[in-house]
Amino acid sequence: MDPVARPEELRLLEALLFASAEPIDQATLAKRMPDGVDVKAALAQLQAEYAPRGVNLVRVANKWTFRTAGDLSWLMTRESTETRKLSRAAIEVLAIVAYHQPVTRAEIEEIRGVVTSKGTIDVLLETGWIRPRGRRKTPGRPLTFGTTDAFLSQFSLEALGDLPGLEELKGTGLLDSRLPTGFSVPSPSDDATLREDEEPLEPGDTLELLLAPAVEPEAKEPKTEAEKAEAEATAEVETTAETEVEADVASDADAAEPDAGEPEDRADHAGDEADTEDKGE
Repeated sequence: MDPVARPEELRLLEALLFASAEPIDQATLAKRMPDGVDVKAALAQLQAEYAPRGVNLVRVANKWTFRTAGDLSWLMTRESTETRKLSRAAIEVLAIVAYHQPVTRAEIEEIRGVVTSKGTIDVLLETGWIRPRGRRKTPGRPLTFGTTDAFLSQFSLEALGDLPGLEELKGTGLLDSRLPTGFSVPSPSDDATLREDEEPLEPGDTLELLLAPAVEPEAKEPKTEAEKAEAEATAEVETTAETEVEADVASDADAAEPDAGEPEDRADHAGDEADTEDKGE
Protein backbone atom coordinates (compact mmCIF):
# COMPACT_ATOMS: atom_id res chain seq x y z
CA MET A 1 0.00 0.00 0.00
CA ASP A 2 1.20 3.49 -0.85
CA PRO A 3 2.32 5.20 2.39
CA VAL A 4 0.94 8.52 1.15
CA ALA A 5 -2.54 7.13 0.53
CA ARG A 6 -2.63 5.22 3.81
CA PRO A 7 -5.37 6.54 6.17
CA GLU A 8 -4.13 8.62 9.06
CA GLU A 9 -6.23 6.68 11.61
CA LEU A 10 -4.15 3.57 10.90
CA ARG A 11 -0.98 5.40 11.87
CA LEU A 12 -2.64 6.65 15.06
CA LEU A 13 -3.82 3.16 16.00
CA GLU A 14 -0.33 1.74 15.37
CA ALA A 15 1.23 4.35 17.63
CA LEU A 16 -1.24 3.73 20.46
CA LEU A 17 -0.97 -0.06 20.30
CA PHE A 18 2.82 -0.16 20.04
CA ALA A 19 3.27 2.32 22.88
CA SER A 20 0.96 0.47 25.26
CA ALA A 21 2.50 -2.14 27.56
CA GLU A 22 -0.86 -3.90 27.91
CA PRO A 23 -3.72 -4.77 25.51
CA ILE A 24 -6.20 -1.91 24.92
CA ASP A 25 -9.95 -2.26 24.46
CA GLN A 26 -11.79 -0.64 21.58
CA ALA A 27 -13.55 1.94 23.76
CA THR A 28 -10.24 3.30 25.08
CA LEU A 29 -8.85 3.54 21.55
CA ALA A 30 -11.99 5.37 20.36
CA LYS A 31 -11.55 8.04 23.05
CA ARG A 32 -8.08 8.92 21.70
CA MET A 33 -9.04 8.92 18.05
CA PRO A 34 -10.42 11.95 16.14
CA ASP A 35 -14.18 12.32 15.94
CA GLY A 36 -15.89 10.45 13.14
CA VAL A 37 -13.32 7.62 12.88
CA ASP A 38 -14.78 4.12 12.59
CA VAL A 39 -12.42 2.43 15.03
CA LYS A 40 -13.82 -1.06 14.44
CA ALA A 41 -13.26 -0.84 10.69
CA ALA A 42 -9.82 0.71 11.15
CA LEU A 43 -8.77 -2.14 13.49
CA ALA A 44 -9.98 -4.72 10.99
CA GLN A 45 -7.98 -3.03 8.23
CA LEU A 46 -4.88 -2.78 10.41
CA GLN A 47 -5.23 -6.44 11.39
CA ALA A 48 -5.37 -7.42 7.70
CA GLU A 49 -2.25 -5.38 6.98
CA TYR A 50 -0.24 -7.09 9.72
CA ALA A 51 -1.54 -10.62 9.04
CA PRO A 52 1.41 -11.62 6.76
CA ARG A 53 4.04 -9.81 8.83
CA GLY A 54 6.24 -11.01 11.66
CA VAL A 55 4.06 -9.11 14.13
CA ASN A 56 0.29 -9.63 14.10
CA LEU A 57 -2.52 -7.57 15.53
CA VAL A 58 -4.62 -9.90 17.68
CA ARG A 59 -7.59 -9.56 20.01
CA VAL A 60 -7.30 -11.12 23.46
CA ALA A 61 -10.10 -10.86 26.04
CA ASN A 62 -11.82 -8.22 23.85
CA LYS A 63 -8.64 -6.11 23.86
CA TRP A 64 -6.18 -5.43 21.05
CA THR A 65 -2.42 -5.89 21.09
CA PHE A 66 0.52 -6.74 18.85
CA ARG A 67 2.00 -10.21 19.21
CA THR A 68 4.79 -12.10 17.48
CA ALA A 69 3.45 -14.26 14.65
CA GLY A 70 2.73 -17.78 15.83
CA ASP A 71 4.98 -19.44 13.24
CA LEU A 72 7.93 -17.35 14.46
CA SER A 73 7.64 -18.20 18.14
CA TRP A 74 10.77 -20.38 17.90
CA LEU A 75 12.79 -17.17 17.54
CA MET A 76 11.89 -16.23 21.08
CA THR A 77 13.02 -19.48 22.69
CA ARG A 78 16.40 -18.11 23.81
CA GLU A 79 14.74 -15.18 25.53
CA SER A 80 11.89 -17.12 27.05
CA THR A 81 11.80 -17.63 30.80
CA GLU A 82 11.63 -21.18 32.04
CA THR A 83 8.56 -21.53 34.19
CA ARG A 84 7.57 -24.18 36.69
CA LYS A 85 4.82 -26.52 35.58
CA LEU A 86 1.57 -26.51 37.49
CA SER A 87 0.80 -29.54 39.58
CA ARG A 88 -2.02 -31.82 38.54
CA ALA A 89 -4.12 -30.54 41.42
CA ALA A 90 -3.60 -26.92 40.31
CA ILE A 91 -4.58 -27.77 36.72
CA GLU A 92 -7.74 -29.49 37.94
CA VAL A 93 -8.68 -26.55 40.15
CA LEU A 94 -8.00 -24.07 37.31
CA ALA A 95 -10.20 -26.07 34.93
CA ILE A 96 -13.02 -26.23 37.49
CA VAL A 97 -12.86 -22.47 38.10
CA ALA A 98 -12.82 -21.77 34.35
CA TYR A 99 -15.87 -23.93 33.56
CA HIS A 100 -17.91 -23.53 36.76
CA GLN A 101 -17.24 -19.93 37.81
CA PRO A 102 -18.31 -18.40 40.09
CA VAL A 103 -17.32 -21.29 42.35
CA THR A 104 -16.32 -21.60 46.01
CA ARG A 105 -13.57 -23.74 47.50
CA ALA A 106 -16.13 -26.14 48.97
CA GLU A 107 -17.74 -26.55 45.53
CA ILE A 108 -14.32 -27.21 43.99
CA GLU A 109 -13.70 -29.93 46.56
CA GLU A 110 -17.12 -31.44 45.88
CA ILE A 111 -16.41 -31.63 42.14
CA ARG A 112 -12.91 -33.04 42.60
CA GLY A 113 -13.91 -35.39 45.38
CA VAL A 114 -10.84 -34.52 47.47
CA VAL A 115 -9.82 -31.75 49.84
CA THR A 116 -8.11 -28.85 48.06
CA SER A 117 -4.96 -27.50 49.68
CA LYS A 118 -4.87 -23.76 50.36
CA GLY A 119 -1.46 -23.70 48.69
CA THR A 120 -2.96 -24.84 45.39
CA ILE A 121 -5.37 -21.89 45.29
CA ASP A 122 -2.57 -19.55 46.43
CA VAL A 123 -0.44 -20.57 43.43
CA LEU A 124 -3.26 -19.76 41.02
CA LEU A 125 -3.93 -16.44 42.77
CA GLU A 126 -0.25 -15.50 42.52
CA THR A 127 -0.16 -16.27 38.80
CA GLY A 128 -3.07 -13.91 38.34
CA TRP A 129 -5.15 -16.50 36.46
CA ILE A 130 -7.96 -16.60 39.03
CA ARG A 131 -9.36 -13.92 41.30
CA PRO A 132 -11.87 -13.58 44.14
CA ARG A 133 -15.17 -12.40 42.61
CA GLY A 134 -17.36 -11.96 45.68
CA ARG A 135 -18.86 -13.84 48.60
CA ARG A 136 -21.60 -16.45 48.43
CA LYS A 137 -24.81 -15.60 50.29
CA THR A 138 -24.60 -18.71 52.44
CA PRO A 139 -23.55 -19.32 56.05
CA GLY A 140 -19.89 -18.42 56.42
CA ARG A 141 -20.00 -16.22 53.29
CA PRO A 142 -17.27 -18.17 51.41
CA LEU A 143 -15.30 -16.50 48.63
CA THR A 144 -16.26 -17.17 45.02
CA PHE A 145 -13.53 -17.44 42.40
CA GLY A 146 -13.39 -16.70 38.67
CA THR A 147 -10.77 -16.40 35.91
CA THR A 148 -9.05 -13.19 34.78
CA ASP A 149 -7.96 -11.56 31.52
CA ALA A 150 -4.47 -12.88 32.28
CA PHE A 151 -5.90 -16.41 32.03
CA LEU A 152 -7.32 -15.66 28.59
CA SER A 153 -4.05 -14.06 27.48
CA GLN A 154 -1.97 -17.01 28.76
CA PHE A 155 -4.02 -19.55 26.79
CA SER A 156 -4.62 -17.27 23.77
CA LEU A 157 -8.38 -17.19 24.22
CA GLU A 158 -10.53 -14.35 22.99
CA ALA A 159 -13.32 -15.32 25.38
CA LEU A 160 -14.19 -18.14 27.77
CA GLY A 161 -16.64 -19.41 25.18
CA ASP A 162 -13.60 -20.54 23.15
CA LEU A 163 -12.82 -23.24 25.71
CA PRO A 164 -13.37 -26.73 24.26
CA GLY A 165 -16.75 -28.33 24.80
CA LEU A 166 -17.68 -31.94 25.52
CA GLU A 167 -17.31 -33.24 21.97
CA GLU A 168 -14.01 -31.42 21.45
CA LEU A 169 -12.61 -32.85 24.67
CA LYS A 170 -13.66 -36.33 23.57
CA GLY A 171 -12.05 -35.82 20.18
CA THR A 172 -8.72 -34.84 21.70
CA GLY A 173 -8.76 -37.88 23.99
CA LEU A 174 -8.91 -35.79 27.18
CA LEU A 175 -12.17 -37.47 28.17
CA ASP A 176 -13.05 -41.13 28.21
CA SER A 177 -15.56 -42.05 25.51
CA ARG A 178 -17.47 -44.12 28.09
CA LEU A 179 -18.77 -41.34 30.30
CA PRO A 180 -21.49 -41.70 32.94
CA THR A 181 -25.06 -41.06 31.88
CA GLY A 182 -25.98 -37.41 32.17
CA PHE A 183 -22.36 -36.21 32.18
CA SER A 184 -22.03 -32.72 30.71
CA VAL A 185 -19.52 -29.89 30.45
CA PRO A 186 -20.92 -26.49 31.54
CA SER A 187 -20.72 -23.50 29.25
CA PRO A 188 -18.39 -20.93 30.90
CA SER A 189 -19.43 -17.29 31.04
CA ASP A 190 -17.38 -14.09 30.77
CA ASP A 191 -19.97 -12.06 32.66
CA ALA A 192 -18.18 -10.30 35.54
CA THR A 193 -21.46 -9.12 37.06
CA LEU A 194 -22.16 -10.66 40.45
CA ARG A 195 -24.90 -13.30 40.49
CA GLU A 196 -27.98 -13.11 42.70
CA ASP A 197 -26.34 -15.46 45.22
CA GLU A 198 -23.15 -13.36 45.44
CA GLU A 199 -22.25 -10.33 47.51
CA PRO A 200 -19.49 -7.79 46.74
CA LEU A 201 -16.08 -8.21 48.31
CA GLU A 202 -15.38 -6.28 51.48
CA PRO A 203 -12.65 -3.57 51.63
CA GLY A 204 -10.38 -5.88 53.64
CA ASP A 205 -10.56 -8.72 51.10
CA THR A 206 -7.25 -7.88 49.42
CA LEU A 207 -5.04 -10.44 47.68
CA GLU A 208 -2.27 -9.85 50.25
CA LEU A 209 -4.67 -10.72 53.08
CA LEU A 210 -5.94 -13.81 51.29
CA LEU A 211 -2.41 -15.07 50.79
CA ALA A 212 -1.23 -14.23 54.33
CA PRO A 213 -0.35 -17.34 56.35
CA ALA A 214 -2.64 -18.17 59.20
CA VAL A 215 -1.34 -17.17 62.63
CA GLU A 216 -0.96 -20.27 64.75
CA PRO A 217 -1.02 -20.10 68.57
CA GLU A 218 2.36 -20.42 70.19
CA ALA A 219 2.91 -23.79 71.86
CA LYS A 220 4.02 -23.75 75.50
CA GLU A 221 7.54 -25.01 75.94
CA PRO A 222 7.80 -28.12 78.15
CA LYS A 223 9.39 -27.55 81.54
CA THR A 224 12.78 -28.99 82.29
CA GLU A 225 13.33 -31.43 85.13
CA ALA A 226 14.94 -28.69 87.25
CA GLU A 227 11.95 -26.38 86.71
CA LYS A 228 9.54 -29.18 87.65
CA ALA A 229 11.51 -29.95 90.86
CA GLU A 230 11.62 -26.27 91.77
CA ALA A 231 7.86 -25.94 91.20
CA GLU A 232 7.14 -28.98 93.37
CA ALA A 233 9.42 -27.69 96.17
CA THR A 234 7.70 -24.31 96.06
CA ALA A 235 4.31 -26.01 96.31
CA GLU A 236 5.47 -28.01 99.36
CA VAL A 237 6.78 -24.88 101.11
CA GLU A 238 3.52 -23.05 100.48
CA THR A 239 1.53 -26.03 101.78
CA THR A 240 3.66 -26.22 104.97
CA ALA A 241 3.30 -22.51 105.56
CA GLU A 242 -0.46 -22.72 105.19
CA THR A 243 -0.57 -25.63 107.62
CA GLU A 244 1.44 -23.68 110.23
CA VAL A 245 -0.77 -20.66 109.85
CA GLU A 246 -3.86 -22.81 110.32
CA ALA A 247 -2.30 -24.32 113.45
CA ASP A 248 -1.56 -20.86 114.93
CA VAL A 249 -5.07 -19.71 114.21
CA ALA A 250 -6.46 -22.80 115.90
CA SER A 251 -4.30 -22.14 119.03
CA ASP A 252 -5.50 -18.56 119.24
CA ALA A 253 -9.08 -19.70 118.91
CA ASP A 254 -8.62 -22.23 121.76
CA ALA A 255 -7.15 -19.56 124.00
CA ALA A 256 -10.04 -17.23 123.32
CA GLU A 257 -12.72 -19.82 124.19
CA PRO A 258 -13.59 -20.37 127.92
CA ASP A 259 -12.35 -23.56 129.53
CA ALA A 260 -15.01 -26.22 129.48
CA GLY A 261 -14.18 -27.24 133.10
CA GLU A 262 -14.46 -23.70 134.51
CA PRO A 263 -18.16 -23.82 135.48
CA GLU A 264 -17.62 -27.04 137.46
CA ASP A 265 -14.74 -25.44 139.43
CA ARG A 266 -16.93 -22.45 140.30
CA ALA A 267 -19.66 -24.80 141.46
CA ASP A 268 -17.18 -26.61 143.75
CA HIS A 269 -15.98 -23.33 145.27
CA ALA A 270 -19.56 -22.26 145.83
CA GLY A 271 -20.24 -25.50 147.68
CA ASP A 272 -17.18 -25.01 149.97
CA GLU A 273 -18.30 -21.47 150.84
CA ALA A 274 -21.77 -22.75 151.72
CA ASP A 275 -20.26 -25.38 154.10
CA THR A 276 -18.14 -22.73 155.77
CA GLU A 277 -21.15 -20.51 156.39
CA ASP A 278 -23.05 -23.46 157.91
CA LYS A 279 -20.21 -24.21 160.31
CA GLY A 280 -19.97 -20.60 161.32
CA GLU A 281 -23.59 -20.50 162.27
